[in-house]
Amino acid sequence: MTFQIRRFGGPTAVFTVGGVTFMTDPTFDPPGDYAVGSRVLTKTAAAAGTPADAGTVDVVLLSHDQHPDNLDHSGRAFAASVPLMLSTPAAAARLGGPTVGLPPWTEVNLSRPGGGGLVRVTAVPAQHGPDGTEHLTGPVTGFVLHGDDLPTVYVSGDNASLGVVAQIADRFPAVDVAILFGGKARTPLLGDADLTLGAAGLLEAARLLGAKTVLPVHIDSWAHFTESPDDVRAAFESAGSAALLG
Repeated sequence: MTFQIRRFGGPTAVFTVGGVTFMTDPTFDPPGDYAVGSRVLTKTAAAAGTPADAGTVDVVLLSHDQHPDNLDHSGRAFAASVPLMLSTPAAAARLGGPTVGLPPWTEVNLSRPGGGGLVRVTAVPAQHGPDGTEHLTGPVTGFVLHGDDLPTVYVSGDNASLGVVAQIADRFPAVDVAILFGGKARTPLLGDADLTLGAAGLLEAARLLGAKTVLPVHIDSWAHFTESPDDVRAAFESAGSAALLG
């Protein structure tokens, strides 16, 4: 199976399923410091392109809106111009416009261009940190895209829980493509606790999902990531699974 994706750095990527083009977590602001309450997140690299380079985007899949490394100023402006953005109910309440909030395990059906069935988008759980920290990090969602004669595509969003991944694997036992957010993010808010999966976690997530292709994102361009793309590749190579990486 050939699956085309364009990564823009951080969590931002564009891909097409069933003729519908999706963008994950739009972030196009320049490098610099971005406030999160009393704290600061530092972006270290520019996006690998502009919103115009993404072409026509039909749907934005937004894992959450409360952190600038997942939705920044340029990303908000871009998302407002897209016909539909899917995210958490909390994000939809704050953002309005084209944003539709989906509780976990709810689904929307998107018409495929020219007919030929539907692209189904199911919101799935994500946990942005260890157990018991949801009140600090806020709600996050992932997504599974699926449909007749289509690959099943999992977009994790910012997730640190392999237990959550196991729940998704139980519901969707045949994941073709896993777009996994990683980086092993840490901030002073939670000390040495991981806010997202590290390389070893991405490898285990791929195993749980039985994924045929793994596309890591959100593993670069921010100073609060403690692991890099090189760490991810080394983990997969050490396990004999480098062929999974796309």
